[in-house]
Amino acid sequence: MNHPIFSWSVIGAGPAGIAAVGKLIDHGIDPKTIAWIDPEFKVGDFGTKWRNVSSNTRVKLFLKFYQACQAFQFSSAPMRFAIQDSDPEETCLISLAAHPLQWITQTLKQSVHSFHEKVVHLAFNQHWEISIHNHTKIHAKNVILATGAEPKSLRFPEIKEIPLETALNPEKLSLACNQQDGIAVFGSSHSAIIVIKTLLENCNVKKVINFYLEPLRYAVYFDDWILFDDTGLKGKTAEWARKHIDGTLPKNLERIHSHPENIKTLLPQCSHAIYATGFEKRHISVEGMKTLEYNNKNGMIAPGLFGLGIGFPEARHDRQGNLEYRVGLWKFMEYLNQLMPVWIGNLSS
Repeated sequence: MNHPIFSWSVIGAGPAGIAAVGKLIDHGIDPKTIAWIDPEFKVGDFGTKWRNVSSNTRVKLFLKFYQACQAFQFSSAPMRFAIQDSDPEETCLISLAAHPLQWITQTLKQSVHSFHEKVVHLAFNQHWEISIHNHTKIHAKNVILATGAEPKSLRFPEIKEIPLETALNPEKLSLACNQQDGIAVFGSSHSAIIVIKTLLENCNVKKVINFYLEPLRYAVYFDDWILFDDTGLKGKTAEWARKHIDGTLPKNLERIHSHPENIKTLLPQCSHAIYATGFEKRHISVEGMKTLEYNNKNGMIAPGLFGLGIGFPEARHDRQGNLEYRVGLWKFMEYLNQLMPVWIGNLSS
């Protein structure tokens, strides 16, 4: 099956991939010269793995994302989405935010060339050759990787791991453990606190031991910016943590610094471990590159190869000098508003 050389290819159809396709079209790239590649086109992990998770993003920023690209045609949607009737100042379940993104995905697919395939390898030979699983090659002058990230795992061999995807789904987590279990939860992030809350309130496990490296951090809202926007707890998760962790600790919860001696002493008391210690970019094979190093100020990986999204986040210092990696739908869109003119201008200069 032969295809023309596309001007742009976007690999991944999660929120970052959706934003990339929309902004390319808004910047005058002919949709028929864009190849969009994803195995499912179901809004990535955001729309599949994390649907039952409470977001730490306010509803108003999701609504702002939907309106950020003319190509999304969101104002022309033939239905009203539940998130549009939610309190704009509150957070919501990710499933609520994912529903409009699925509609936007279908709208964009009608304009571009979409390929329901998994990319297995990239190589550069005058242009980018994108190999998909059935040995077909898609050719593009420029490629945007919006391939997402996987949860990190500490992989202590002596204890059974409950994957984070399972742990963040209350129904699945209740099936993965029982009331006699002791569960080790590593981390002090938004995800870690959600998991601890579920274990204590939904699963009623015998004990939770939370191993952490840093104390809890809360987002602080000012008129026009947020301190600890990317690392602080927000919304209902923050409310619960203030009451039950920084307030009165539940009797079956123990929090301990994640020091090797503490782990050696206390981990044997647990039957399972859950690692909520962050994410690492999803691996994709690129000829000549052992790792996908990128410029965290402009998203560039190599000539004509760019990264966007949770696997390639922007690094930025806030007003107090704290360095944070910006992850979230509206942050991806803000970043892309800066990047797209640079990416397109760099190619034409």
